[in-house]
Amino acid sequence: MNFKKGFTLVELLIVIGLLGAIALIVISAINPIEQSNRARDTKFKSDASQLISAAERYYTQKSEFPWTTQAVATYPSADTALSYMSANALEIGICGTSPAACSTDGWLISTDELKTEFRGRDFAKGSPALPEQIRVGKAAGSSSSIYACFTPRSKSVRDKACADSKVYTLAGSTRSVVSGAGCAAAAAAWGTGVNVVCLPE
Repeated sequence: MNFKKGFTLVELLIVIGLLGAIALIVISAINPIEQSNRARDTKFKSDASQLISAAERYYTQKSEFPWTTQAVATYPSADTALSYMSANALEIGICGTSPAACSTDGWLISTDELKTEFRGRDFAKGSPALPEQIRVGKAAGSSSSIYACFTPRSKSVRDKACADSKVYTLAGSTRSVVSGAGCAAAAAAWGTGVNVVCLPE
């Protein structure tokens, strides 16, 4: 008798079906969109932190913030409040020309507090939509911290911020906490960039 070794078509189809089911389970568990959103939020958090540090170093070196250098009549001292504005605004110090172009270095870059690559970041180019901005602001008073705020995309970051009561809305130079119940219910506010998380936390 002559026996041929190999798999039948039915056996191959069963194995392929099982591999497909395992692949679907793995993809569902990994959730590539959530991973991508989490990576984006980590990048925004890092950039926001660097912006704050650069502005503080600039103040240490020059005894004024970049917005005072840019517009001394509006921001005469460290005590003056800075209304929350997009990080690509001239006052913040990344862009030295109009935010739409951002073709020359602002004060933070020209004094080597930030690298030139910051002008190429998504939040610094053109006119980014509100959810894609990093907004910088400061309350009145010389001891007030500078805050950099952004809208996270990742569900895990949003949920943690809600749980820790670290979700804010911005108006002028004021940050208002969004309450726990309101935070969870206001999912649409994340998409429009109304709800933000801020650094320092």
